[in-house]
Parts: sequence; C-alpha cells; structure tokens
Amino acid sequence: MRKTLIAGNWKMHGSLASIESLVNGIKSQLDSNWQSDVLVCPPSLYIDKTIQLSQDSKISVGGQNLSEQEQGAFTGEISGDMLKDLGANYVLVGHSERRSLYNESNALVAEKFAKALEKGLVPVLCVGETLEQRENGTTMEVVKSQIDAVLDFYQDKSAGLEKLGQGVIAYEPVWAIGTGVTASPEQAQETHAEIRGYLSTMNQSVAEKVQILYGGSMKAANAEELLAQNDIDGGLIGGASLKADEFIAICKIAG
Repeated sequence: MRKTLIAGNWKMHGSLASIESLVNGIKSQLDSNWQSDVLVCPPSLYIDKTIQLSQDSKISVGGQNLSEQEQGAFTGEISGDMLKDLGANYVLVGHSERRSLYNESNALVAEKFAKALEKGLVPVLCVGETLEQRENGTTMEVVKSQIDAVLDFYQDKSAGLEKLGQGVIAYEPVWAIGTGVTASPEQAQETHAEIRGYLSTMNQSVAEKVQILYGGSMKAANAEELLAQNDIDGGLIGGASLKADEFIAICKIAG
C-alpha cells in the first residue's frame, strides 16, 4: 500500500515573518492521527528556518532544486551536500519552471536526480506536457522521454528502475500549473495509470511502490476527487500551499 504524500512547493515566495506564520499555521493544525506524509519546499534561504520551526512535527522539508555538480566554482548553485547539511530530506528535480525558464534538459534533470539519491535526498522527479503537446496527442511520448532520461543515466536500465523507485514522480501538466485550470480527475488518473503501466512493463515491483503525485493546481476544492483516484498518491501543490488553512484542508482530505 502506497502512502499518500502532500507536498507544498512555495516557489519564490516568502519572508522570515511570513514563513514563520505559515509553518506555525500548518504545524498547529496537523493531526498526528493522519497517515499521510507532509512535505514543504521553501526557498533555499528559508530551509533552515523552516526545519527549526517544524521540529516535533510530521513536516518534512525539501529543496526546490539542486546542482548536478559536487562543489566548486558554480556561482549561485546549491549542492546536495548543502541541502542535506541543513536537514532537508527531499528535493524537487525537473520542475516545469526549471525546464521552461532555465532550459533544463531531460539529461540534466537525470543528473540531478542521481545526485540527489547519491546525497541521501529523495528526489521528486517532475514530468509533464505542455498544452500543445497534449493537443497533439504526445503526452505519454513526452513523459516517457523524461522518465527514460533517468533510466538511461544509469546505463543498466534495471539499475535505473531500482533508482527511480527510490524517488517520487510528480505528474504536472504544464498547462494546469498556476493557471487555475486543472486536469479533470479522469484526465489525471488516465496519465498516472499510463505512467504506472509503462513502468510495470519493465519492473512490476517498482511500478506498484513508486508514489506518483499530481501537480496541476490541486486545491481543497478539487483534492478529494483527485486523491480518490487509484493511481494518484498525493499532490505537489503550489499556490494553495501558501495558505495554511488551504494546505491543511488538503492534508485532512488525504488523511
């Protein structure tokens, strides 16, 4: 049985004061009886503060990005060791905004995925298609290529599948991120099932255990329908995670 993971991506939002208010608001309303895992990914400057505020709670903290490099003259980059040193447990890799705004290729994202695992972080591999790609009927072709890049990085595909199974996949239809448009529960389930089905053709065990989150404008109003789908194992939540009451409402639905 796969555990549900509710993850908040705070993107480039926040200040010391607002982060403290948000974390305290979430922490104070979390129910210890809920079985789902809870993750928040603040801007890197606030990871340490978020971890301090989250102590003695079930909140895990992750990064939004990491460098594929070990260390060195890479101005502005954040290494896996740095994230781990701060106490982060997870890190997002290949978010659509990183792919589209900063030209991160599938190959680079695969390097970052591998570096995260090497450093003891759980990588959340973000995959998904643009509106044009969906309309052209190439959704799974795009998603498969994003997943295959990770498998191919390890050269031995069976080893790559085992590594993939140590991470999390987040399906985020690009056309539904920050637009207020959400894939219908049926659309989301269809793609999640196809992703799991694709993995099952190569390794049934990995396909059954890997968490696949939905990441396209999930909010309290649609979370119940989305999370009820068989192959949706949680959410990667953007805007709704910046409001404690809204985020908690989703966590409560997940249970």
